[in-house]
Amino acid sequence: MKRPGILLAILYLIVIGCQAPSPNPSTASADYNDFPLLEATIDQLQTKMESGDLTAEEITLLYLERIEAIDNKGPGLNSVIEVNPDALSIAKSLDQERTEGKVRGPMHGIPVLIKDNIDTGDQMMTTAGALALTGNYAEKDAFLVQQLRAAGAVLLGKTNLSEWANFRSTRSSSGWSSRGGQTHNPYYLDRNPCGSSSGSGAALSANLCVVTIGTETNGSIVCPSTSNGVVGIKPTVGLVSRSGVIPISFNQDIAGPMGRTVADAATFLGALTGVDPLDPKSVESSDYALQDYRRFLTEDGLEGKRLGVWKSRLGFHEEVDSVMVKAFQAMEAAGATLVDIDELIPNMNELWGPSSTILEYEFKDGVNKPDQRYQGEKTEPMKP
Repeated sequence: MKRPGILLAILYLIVIGCQAPSPNPSTASADYNDFPLLEATIDQLQTKMESGDLTAEEITLLYLERIEAIDNKGPGLNSVIEVNPDALSIAKSLDQERTEGKVRGPMHGIPVLIKDNIDTGDQMMTTAGALALTGNYAEKDAFLVQQLRAAGAVLLGKTNLSEWANFRSTRSSSGWSSRGGQTHNPYYLDRNPCGSSSGSGAALSANLCVVTIGTETNGSIVCPSTSNGVVGIKPTVGLVSRSGVIPISFNQDIAGPMGRTVADAATFLGALTGVDPLDPKSVESSDYALQDYRRFLTEDGLEGKRLGVWKSRLGFHEEVDSVMVKAFQAMEAAGATLVDIDELIPNMNELWGPSSTILEYEFKDGVNKPDQRYQGEKTEPMKP
């Protein structure tokens, strides 16, 4: 695997030491690695479609069958909250385009799953995992979903999550929602899949799709990526439009790609970006909204880069510490300079309280305006 460039360098923390999940000894004896698309990448699937070995419709059907086999049947992962009844027809239409010589780009015909707090103007609900929003069908796609469809992706379904993106209790169970139940980690079903994009991380790790979308306020892409052994990117706020996403924080929320390789995550990111007039931060990020981030996947990508590491957060588990230290050493060997965050921000641990207070105000304001999700700047002050 090539080392990522400046934009993706920090992802080494996530991918080092990750492998595909083995059959879970706590479940049935079936060989869950017996799957024709196991660990298939975007490029590999494009090659199969270009050669005629597989069609997008056949690929989509294989993933739908796998979801049915190991996600929905107990004890399963419970990572997919809803499948798209239009998935096969979408794939079939994209196959027709290919036969006519039209290929939209690297995502053409690639099945994706998205988190259930992102609007889709179709037959699927958008609920943030909450029973309170059961029956909520969005009138139109979120801007990022419009971008996905335009790129030729097959919207396979929606993933389970920590209800309300894990902003409902200080004692909430990571990966649990009242609508979808408990998401499980594909490595061991009784281990934490991490939230709030737990369904996106678990489904991707278990090869239920090619790539997924998560959303993050504080750690909700990178944590499930780490726990499920995949790659996640939290873009700078504004690079991916926030309109049509059920919010926690107007200033911190952002959707981002998740993939099994750095290359897939970078490819997928290019399909999500774009300037959305309804999101002022998106307009500000127009110079960085590229369609191809794979150019940053260079052999010397870490050379001369400064990366922050929060060393005082080590010490919770010796095996995790060992993996992290090896990652630090690998990054330094590749030319990066590591800077201890505690030396730059000595009071870092004291910032959690004020941060939580801000989120409480922003969450209440955002949920009270479901029809104005990030559609322009707020016109009135937030109220407690």
